[in-house]
Amino acid sequence: MTHILAIDQGTTSSRAIVFDGDMRPVATAQQEFTQHFPASGWVEHDAEEIWDTTLATMREAAGGRDITAIGITNQRETTLVWDRATGTPVHKAIVWQDRRTSDFCSELKAAGHEALVTARTGLLLDPYFSATKLAWILDNVDGARTRAEAGDLAFGTVDSFLIWRLTGGSAHVTDATNAARTMLYDIHRGCWDEEICALLNIPTSMLPEVRDCASDFGVTDVLGTPIPILGVAGDQQAATIGQACFEPGMMKSTYGTGCFALINTGDTPVISQNRLLTTVAYQLDGKTTYALEGSIFIAGAVVQWLRDGLGIIEDAAQTGAMAADAAPELTLVPAFVGLGAPYWDADCRGAIYGLTRSSGPNEFARAALESVGFQTRDLLEAMQGDMGAGDGAALRVDGGMTASDWTMQFLADITGAPVDRPRVLETTALGVAWLAGMRAGVYPDQAGFAATWALDRTFTPDMDKATRAARVAAWKDAVKRTLTGG
Repeated sequence: MTHILAIDQGTTSSRAIVFDGDMRPVATAQQEFTQHFPASGWVEHDAEEIWDTTLATMREAAGGRDITAIGITNQRETTLVWDRATGTPVHKAIVWQDRRTSDFCSELKAAGHEALVTARTGLLLDPYFSATKLAWILDNVDGARTRAEAGDLAFGTVDSFLIWRLTGGSAHVTDATNAARTMLYDIHRGCWDEEICALLNIPTSMLPEVRDCASDFGVTDVLGTPIPILGVAGDQQAATIGQACFEPGMMKSTYGTGCFALINTGDTPVISQNRLLTTVAYQLDGKTTYALEGSIFIAGAVVQWLRDGLGIIEDAAQTGAMAADAAPELTLVPAFVGLGAPYWDADCRGAIYGLTRSSGPNEFARAALESVGFQTRDLLEAMQGDMGAGDGAALRVDGGMTASDWTMQFLADITGAPVDRPRVLETTALGVAWLAGMRAGVYPDQAGFAATWALDRTFTPDMDKATRAARVAAWKDAVKRTLTGG
């Protein structure tokens, strides 16, 4: 029987999901790994732990099944540099949430470089992206720059590192969606930008080869027999594919550690006037499809904070019932590592407003869940401003938080738009499974795949306009107070 194995390497855990010939998940394995916070605003992962958990979950999920092909989806922007001869990382992986290069980005902005970066890459000058993280490693790890200039070091996002390890160092590659998140890739010409690399003093010899999302990325034998790696996409683009958002104007929002909303703009790279990102949605058969993206740094992570930071819950599933029992008196701005779109304030930090003597765990849980809805509304407003789209249009959602009916209902209420939850919530893994399976010739083409998308439930807005306006005004006031210039 045909099986496709999808590696879903995320920010807090590594997972492997096996899909059968009908694209149904039949086996899953997951392992969390350690989050390292060496300084305020710094976030790191041990690359060896990423590798170990990925390999372990692959083997557990495969369970002796016949695997036809492998797809890889990954946390984007997270930056790794390793020795080409040994495969050993020269430093811990610097995670997408990390803000250590905030001052460097400010210097580049002050020098007038952001216009060039945005025109070429579709991105803003922000520590979120890989480029300044890579520059930091070269400048701060002893001998790294000399070794890089000698051609001895390789750079990659997590997908590239995993492919390197899976293929025994024979393939140093990435796909167009991950390349587009590095701030080094010209999304219009489809190549690494030598001028930006020179600006940041990054040797181009470190960079991987860029391929389509469905392509030949190498062969691995870690499961005992040779298996081709045929699909790769960054997690948010993989979810866009898994949600079958193949037509311009279709939107999806994924709720994992962060939240990321994308709207398909077709073959036109729309330049945002509202500080959204222009990015590659996917690239198939050499043809690039673009998207506008809004990035929220803290979504599911705010629930993790309730559990691990405050200790007021034991499991994320508790939060819905707690929120339902609480009055909407608190407003939480979860700027634990700054705020993403549309604010892009790397230096502000989280704040909570409205505290009284009666504020307790239930109120904190409600404020945490509501913060995700408010931030999503900000993104949809920005998309509407750029495209005239998104106002009342259905939003397809996926990711762990979408299992919470309370959270999804609040999302519909505060955005004033229907929220469509699919039957298959693992759309990120499904997206790359389809890429690999389609490339292998065992899954349907794009139109056939889109026809398989199935609805679980639509959440319809049930909040009156006056209440919504008041809640949104309170949120915007809280954000204004939290921003560094507020």
